[in-house]
Amino acid sequence: MSGRQRVAIVVGARREAVKLAPVARELRRTRWAEPAVLTTGRHSTAVRNTLACFGLRPEIEIELGPSAGTGDTAGTGGTAGTGGTAGTGGTADAGPVAELTAALHSGLGHRLRAPGVHAVLVQGDTSSAPAGAMAAFFAKISVVHVEAGLRSGDARSPFPEEAHRRMIAELSDLHLAPTHTARRNLLAQGVAADRIVVTGNTVIDAVVAASRSPRHRTASELREIEQDSAPLVVVTAHRRENRGEPIRRVGRAVAALSRQYPDVTFVVAAHMNPSVRIAIEETLRGRPNVRLPGPIPYDAFARLLSRSVLAITDSGGIQEEAAAFGLPILMTRDNTERTEGIDSGPARLVGTDETEIVAAAEKEFVREGVLDTRKPNRPFPRPNPYGDGRAARRCAAACGWLLGLTPRPPDITDQETR
Repeated sequence: MSGRQRVAIVVGARREAVKLAPVARELRRTRWAEPAVLTTGRHSTAVRNTLACFGLRPEIEIELGPSAGTGDTAGTGGTAGTGGTAGTGGTADAGPVAELTAALHSGLGHRLRAPGVHAVLVQGDTSSAPAGAMAAFFAKISVVHVEAGLRSGDARSPFPEEAHRRMIAELSDLHLAPTHTARRNLLAQGVAADRIVVTGNTVIDAVVAASRSPRHRTASELREIEQDSAPLVVVTAHRRENRGEPIRRVGRAVAALSRQYPDVTFVVAAHMNPSVRIAIEETLRGRPNVRLPGPIPYDAFARLLSRSVLAITDSGGIQEEAAAFGLPILMTRDNTERTEGIDSGPARLVGTDETEIVAAAEKEFVREGVLDTRKPNRPFPRPNPYGDGRAARRCAAACGWLLGLTPRPPDITDQETR
């Protein structure tokens, strides 16, 4: 590995593992990079299992003590078992978030001060991302932000992810924007245009690759679901702002749909935090066409998503992943920083009102011909506003350009996201 540039890739939660794994694999393929996956010890089993789906493992694992708190964001999750911890929502979680960030900064700072690290990659908005960016900044190491430029417009919603994104932008040397909308958001914040590369979203690379993986590691209950010939609807709920009664309303809406459509199978992909999981599952137990398999490995989840007819979710990540398969998405939240899916059609904001969720699902079932046996169990093709599945390659090339080793890659065009 002599002469290669060492690139530290900070992974704190499963969602980061999903989106950064394709970049790590592309960096491995270059002649100039020596990527090192650095995990923070948060949700370590889920992170290790997800990395293993892509043939990766952590080179460095930072252990956080009990004083680190439980304040990682709900937004670290999305797919089942992704991470995030129990909280009460809003500013009540500010203390744990601060404790976690301090512990992460200390642990990452110690590791990144070691000689020989030339760049640090962080992704998204979990507590690990701003901590990694800040530790790299203080160590005078170049910071690369994957999935840069997402904005809701409200610094306190989603909390604390939106603030994290804005802080990382101030510290980054290279901003890898997933879409042209994200690029415009960065420009509006004052980021120099020559420090932004529009790459597409690496989650498209990840979910397509995972959906094609073999089933040999799948548990028996999941194998039964994967072999189910009925139309599938995937349901997830985990966000901090939805915890408690809003998630219960989502559960009641799914229960109503399961009674109305007995020939449709509803798969509730569980969050790994029991208190979050119970809130939705308590309204659904005993329904014959509702499956509650517990936390689902990422590759199995990707395969389920690829053959579903609808997703009902509050996860921004699943909003992107579902678009890879042309899947309609009902977003059980009031706003989203991923506006491209709303603008181009596959995603709809429905909030957590039971009546709204049921009515929106009914419309999608009619539109997609879900109950028409003459039609295949697949959604109609739709443009994918989040990329073409080659984002990781662009991200790796952009890192090489930042370090003065390769040419700057061209931005992905609007046509390439369709």
